[in-house]
Amino acid sequence: MLVIPAIDLRNGKCVRLVEGKLEHETIYSDDPAEMARKWEGLGARFLHLVDLDGAFAGKPQNAKAVAGIVKSVSIPTELGGGIRDMETITAYLDMGVNRVILGTVAISNPGLIEEACRKFGGERIVLGVDAKDGMAAIHGWDSTVMKTAVALANEMKELGIERIIYTDIRRDGTLKGPNLESTKEIAEQTGLKVIASGGISNLDDIKAVKELEPFGVDSVITGKALYDGRLNLAEALRICTEQER
Repeated sequence: MLVIPAIDLRNGKCVRLVEGKLEHETIYSDDPAEMARKWEGLGARFLHLVDLDGAFAGKPQNAKAVAGIVKSVSIPTELGGGIRDMETITAYLDMGVNRVILGTVAISNPGLIEEACRKFGGERIVLGVDAKDGMAAIHGWDSTVMKTAVALANEMKELGIERIIYTDIRRDGTLKGPNLESTKEIAEQTGLKVIASGGISNLDDIKAVKELEPFGVDSVITGKALYDGRLNLAEALRICTEQER
């Protein structure tokens, strides 16, 4: 299982939010590229990037910072936040981003999901399934729609999606532990590859998510716990490697 450090970008800086709320922001670095190199140096094999400004604005706002990160590391990256048209998808993939994450557009323009999957393949186009009490959330988590996260994921699977990132908004940035039940449920009911996200606080949480691997959960994203020093990335990676042997 991959342990993927998150780098959330706001105003060109590396930050973390609590439950996706802008008023609950902590700035961790003025140099996101340096932070990316740090995680790579500690053994990370993948990085998760989020353009927070883009998620709320509906268009890219931190492309310069993203480009700086991509150029500074040799490991692959995935990016989400405000990506809502083919031009933006193409630009980021051409920039060197390995996977583009689409979220809100799955509700507002599902045809784009189908077109992007057809052009770039279902592994490079990832669906970001953000849930609040089991319901899909959009527009930077600012609102929910009358559709369950499972239903949305299954609809997008029909359009070519092969992988999702499942985030329980109530857990994100809270260090309360991941929503294991919901993560397992969406993996079982969709048959998609799942990256778990939200609430990771310590090594026990990593071990718990690792137990979901047989159901299709092959990666876990962690942010705040790493930045606060509650989770040691090298130890987390070692646990996953040891359990694989």
